[in-house]
Amino acid sequence: MARSLWKGAISFGLVHIPVEMYTAVREQSLDLTMLDRRDFSPVGFKRYNKNNDKEVGWDDIVKGYEYSDGEYVVLSEEDLRRANVEATQTIDILAFVDAADVPLLYYEQPYYLAPGKGGDKVYALLRETLKKAGKIGIATVVIRVKQHLAALVCVDDTIVLNTLRFSDEIRPTEDLKIPAASEKSAAISDKELKMAMALVEGMSEPWKPEQYHDTFREDVMKLVEEKVKAHQTKTITMPGKEKAPASSGNVIDLVALLQQSIGKKPGKASASSAAEEADEGADAPAPARTRKAPAKTASKAAAKSSTAAKAPARKAAPAAKSARKKAA
Repeated sequence: MARSLWKGAISFGLVHIPVEMYTAVREQSLDLTMLDRRDFSPVGFKRYNKNNDKEVGWDDIVKGYEYSDGEYVVLSEEDLRRANVEATQTIDILAFVDAADVPLLYYEQPYYLAPGKGGDKVYALLRETLKKAGKIGIATVVIRVKQHLAALVCVDDTIVLNTLRFSDEIRPTEDLKIPAASEKSAAISDKELKMAMALVEGMSEPWKPEQYHDTFREDVMKLVEEKVKAHQTKTITMPGKEKAPASSGNVIDLVALLQQSIGKKPGKASASSAAEEADEGADAPAPARTRKAPAKTASKAAAKSSTAAKAPARKAAPAAKSARKKAA
């Protein structure tokens, strides 16, 4: 049984739903240890007292807020709880909004919410209400020592609390060179857009999260196994020559790149057919397409070609006779 991170209640109106919070994700990053390159021994860090340089154990560590230079107010876990008991024990729903109104940029970390003792019915009531209304709940919650804005979202039969970033935590984009749709440098032709749409259609498929995995981590672990097998565990690979970056001044034929991209997706009929439609519907002249000629026209063309083929043979006959005479 997983251990809950937080226990409290969801509150909206006069309704209180006892819940327990659980971690919804797990990190699968590479766990690399820092080593001393001189003898490959692990490098450790010590917690030490900056006044006397002596090591400090976890039992002797408390937390404090520096209110002036070198002066601290000590704050224990109980101090933090007493500062606002309701905030530390309640997921307080402030409003219900459409999920599409909250940009993905705001989403931060998901947590599962499970009903606490005696909370099954009210938990189910909130879940089914959110589903039927097509809304998500916007709430505030204190986790450890930080208050979070959060979204309560239904995922199948589970209510998920996804912490959100506050608006002042989102950096503005004014300093970035983002091209406007009206700028000449970002002008897109109808043909380019239709070809891009054809590529998107050809690559569209149902969402299957299990088919995606960390290929970089797998490749690194494969390299680790190869180094162990080759007894090269303490060999430091030095960087080689880097390839020159592609010149940004090159003019790119977007349509050609899109056509090549569509060609790399075999078996995607929708992509190829959409690409043909894009070619036919574009302002630029489309490449000529071969068409089957009607039966009568085809037979006439065949007759002409056979006549043309026989004609040179007749003309060549006198030349052949004179060549034989000369030889005699």
